[in-house]
Amino acid sequence: MNNEIAILLAAGLGNRMLPLTKKIPKPLVKVQGVSLIETIIEGLQKRHIGRIYIVTGHLGQQFQYLTRKYSNIELIENREYLEKNNISSLYAVGDVLGSANCFICEADLYVSDTDIFQNKHESSCYFGKMVKGYSDDWAFIMEGNRIVRIKKGARDTYNLAGISYWQKKDAKLIRDKIDEAYRLEGHENLFWDEIVDQLLEELEVQVHVVSEKSVVELDTVEELRELEEKLSGSK
Repeated sequence: MNNEIAILLAAGLGNRMLPLTKKIPKPLVKVQGVSLIETIIEGLQKRHIGRIYIVTGHLGQQFQYLTRKYSNIELIENREYLEKNNISSLYAVGDVLGSANCFICEADLYVSDTDIFQNKHESSCYFGKMVKGYSDDWAFIMEGNRIVRIKKGARDTYNLAGISYWQKKDAKLIRDKIDEAYRLEGHENLFWDEIVDQLLEELEVQVHVVSEKSVVELDTVEELRELEEKLSGSK
C-alpha cells in the first residue's frame, strides 16, 4: 500500500435512475454482475491506494459488505445529504481531506479500463473527456494546459469525467475553503467543484485526458440497459 488516499462520493439519491435506486444506492447498481463502485475500487486497489473512504448517505448500510471484502475501506456517513448538495460529502471527510495526496471520485461511474488510475500525477488534475460541439455538462475552460474555470455549458472542450487527483497541499486548500463556505448562507446549494472553481487562481490544476469509453457516467435506467447490451455484444 502507498500513502495516497481516495474519497468516493456515494451519498446521493440517484433519482434519475429510479425505480432501481429506490431499493439500492446507485453506486451499487451492477453492470455485467459488478457494482459500479467496485469498478472504481478495483482500479484504486491496483494502484495500491493506502486508504479508501466511501461517503455514504442514501441506503448507506448497504455499503457495509465492502469493508469486509476490502481491508482498506472505511465508510463515513454524510448526515446532511438530503438537505445539502455534494459539498456536504467533502465536509463530512474534513478530517482526512488534505492528509495525503488523494483521488476524489464520483462513486456511480463505470470504469472499463482500470489503468486510468495508474499514472503518476505531478500536479493536481481533473480527469477529462473531450467533447466536440456544445455540451451543457460541467466542463473546463482552459489556458494552455491549465484549468482556469469550471462551469456548466461550454463548446469544444474537456468535460468532467467524475474523477480527480489532488496534491496534499491543494486538498488542504479545498478543505479550508469548504469550511469557510460552510459559514456562509447558501452553501447548501454548492457543488464541491464550484469551491475548486473559486480557488483556480491559487491552484495549478490540469486535465488528465481519458477516453470516452474508459469511464462512463450512467444517469438513467435506459443508459444502463444500453451499456449492458453494448458490452454483451462485444463478447
